[in-house]
Amino acid sequence: MELSIMGILNVTPDSFSDGGRFVEPKAALRQADRLVAEGADMIDIGAESTRPGFDEVSAQEEWARLEPVLIPLLARCPVPVSVDTRKAWVAEKALAAGAHMVNDVWGLQKDPAMVEVVASYQVPIVLTHNRDDAGVYDSVRALMDDLLRFLGKSVELALKKGVSESCLIVDPGIGFGKSVQQNLDVLGNLSELKSLQCPILLGVSRKSVIKEALGIPGASEEEVLAPTVALNVLGLVGGASMFRVHDVAENKRALRMAQEVVRRYVSVLP
Repeated sequence: MELSIMGILNVTPDSFSDGGRFVEPKAALRQADRLVAEGADMIDIGAESTRPGFDEVSAQEEWARLEPVLIPLLARCPVPVSVDTRKAWVAEKALAAGAHMVNDVWGLQKDPAMVEVVASYQVPIVLTHNRDDAGVYDSVRALMDDLLRFLGKSVELALKKGVSESCLIVDPGIGFGKSVQQNLDVLGNLSELKSLQCPILLGVSRKSVIKEALGIPGASEEEVLAPTVALNVLGLVGGASMFRVHDVAENKRALRMAQEVVRRYVSVLP
């Protein structure tokens, strides 16, 4: 699977990293242009924050935020555009407008109508592991078994409704319903997702797990860039081929370099 970089475009007032920065359509479109210029292979646009403790918005409000940016973006963007939403109604509106992909942070398991929408349009769908709380596991094995069961169910739901196998992408959901230690355990066992026989997307960019694990809760965007890159490189070694990032240029350069080694020597690395 070829390396693919997904540039993050948040048109939200409250996202954990850049909330409010790209709410205005002109600012959002400039940011999309910048991400593409830096080498993004696709843009992932979201209009509802999914940070811990986020404020839920209605589908109508989410679309009202999304539409003024999505429509002109689709008209000018030279790369595919993914819509980051857990709501089938929003996904359908976006796909009808010409969006190319859906990124569902609940892996088709929150809104039962989502799988019908994806099947109708036959577009790629990111199936992300999630849960309402971190839960308690008596071992890393139990954590990974739970994650694999969830994603296996998502894959099964999609296939039963006629979604093409080639459209399915899995995401371990770093930062979603997991403690810091659980996030680290999943990252350390990422290669187990290969058993699902789908491309693996990794989204760790600027996430709080980095700040908490390193004990730098007030770290700036610049201070979490190097740790983000480090986790993505480890993810590449673990089998991920798609990476959702805020900082496209830096991550892409590092991942391309790492890929040259992985292609040649990963089978002999310890």
